[in-house]
Amino acid sequence: MYTNIDTPHGKLSKAIIKIWIIREVIANLCGWFILGVLFYLDHLFSWKEWIGYLLFIIMIISLFFSIWSIFIEPFLLYKNWRYEANAEFLQLKFGAINEKHQIIPMTKIQSISTNQGPLLRKYDFYSISIDTMGSSHSIPALPKEKAIELRNQIAYFAKIKEVES
Repeated sequence: MYTNIDTPHGKLSKAIIKIWIIREVIANLCGWFILGVLFYLDHLFSWKEWIGYLLFIIMIISLFFSIWSIFIEPFLLYKNWRYEANAEFLQLKFGAINEKHQIIPMTKIQSISTNQGPLLRKYDFYSISIDTMGSSHSIPALPKEKAIELRNQIAYFAKIKEVES
């Protein structure tokens, strides 16, 4: 007898789009800087001609990936990201092109924590990390109150108890 598992309904905050865009801009700027240094070194040291062609091909491919990662992917990720926690399962559904739907039994969850990096801190968001025996999962950005409430709810469902000092 199988139970019907509904698709998750919890959505991320729309501000996550801006955070993902900022993160991708920073990463792309670093990549473009390195590519620029390589072009400069190619010009300065007159490397073999094929290296210049290779750098040009890498630049064209990087341009397409930059456009994808800054202008398209964050919106698709936001549109498809869903989560849900109940007494039996934690469900995560995400993906821009390849959609994944993960169902994690509450009995398999070993630890759960909230994390906040510099970009998340600026917008007062937290990510939630869920660890099981063989893998790790995360919910990328929730408002502080919702993140703490969900963390406590999952901990209660998974029967994770704080170790008393």
